[in-house]
Amino acid sequence: MERSSDAARTREGREHRSSFDRFVEQAELRVSQAPFFFLCAGIVVVWLISLPWWTDLKAWQVAIHTIASVFTLLLVVLLENAGRRANEASQEKLNVIAEALAALLASPALDDPALRTAADRLREAVGLEERH
Repeated sequence: MERSSDAARTREGREHRSSFDRFVEQAELRVSQAPFFFLCAGIVVVWLISLPWWTDLKAWQVAIHTIASVFTLLLVVLLENAGRRANEASQEKLNVIAEALAALLASPALDDPALRTAADRLREAVGLEERH
């Protein structure tokens, strides 16, 4: 019986992910695009323009530092979670590649069924397409 890799199961079972995992994926997608950058730049511009409405310069500076600190903390946690999951997926792919290479080196012939099984698992884990 052929065993499916963790990476392939994750790719096949995306609908079984937790709502937090889906949220992290969407957040990572959104914060890595230009609109989020322009939103952040807009917040800084609004902060700069708001100087005349503040009576205390120190409070004006604390406002932007507080907003920036809160956003930074939230984004670091979300992006670290996304990075950890990406790292785990990459590690699983590397494990399957190493297993396939080990099977190739141990194979007495190119038509060995174990080698063919390992190559199929490699294609499944990495998501390679059949090209020929």
